Amino acid sequence: MNVKPQEIVDYWYSPRLRPHWFKSTEEIDREITGRYRALWEAAAQGELDSWMSTPQGCLALAIVLDQFPLNMFRGDKRCFSSEAKAIAVAKHTIGNGLDKLIEKDHLTFLYMPLMHSEDLDDQENSVKLFRAAGLRENAAFAEHHKEIVRRFGRFPHRNEILGRESTEKEVEYLNSNEAFRG
Repeated sequence: MNVKPQEIVDYWYSPRLRPHWFKSTEEIDREITGRYRALWEAAAQGELDSWMSTPQGCLALAIVLDQFPLNMFRGDKRCFSSEAKAIAVAKHTIGNGLDKLIEKDHLTFLYMPLMHSEDLDDQENSVKLFRAAGLRENAAFAEHHKEIVRRFGRFPHRNEILGRESTEKEVEYLNSNEAFRG
């Protein structure tokens, strides 16, 4: 596997892929799976931890661990299987000040694992980070995510896919117009 962090960053931030960040297609999902599933597997097993020595490597690893599985395993519980490792990468990057060396418009996907976390402290940190970076739109989404986790202690829209029992309040929420579906 000769993939370098810069290839991941260039691919993810390419003009062709940007429109699909939050509105993917089956074609894009297949493409990411075909190109990067083996890389994701290596990253999930810790084989790419050396990437965490550089800001670009941290960003690339966060994308591989947090974003790629959402595309590769859409609708399957495996889409969350490397989330904890992605959160650890984000925390390492921030804790070592490496996020200060990443372009502002690239910080979204470095901080995104914290927004995906079901831990309220991570949620609060994501809001602070997005605000401090001046990423207002992301901060608004982070605030929304934080409120869901504050209210339910988790993301109810994940319950079915993760085989978790929904509470009455979660079912009521999921059946409402305000429900976040992921």
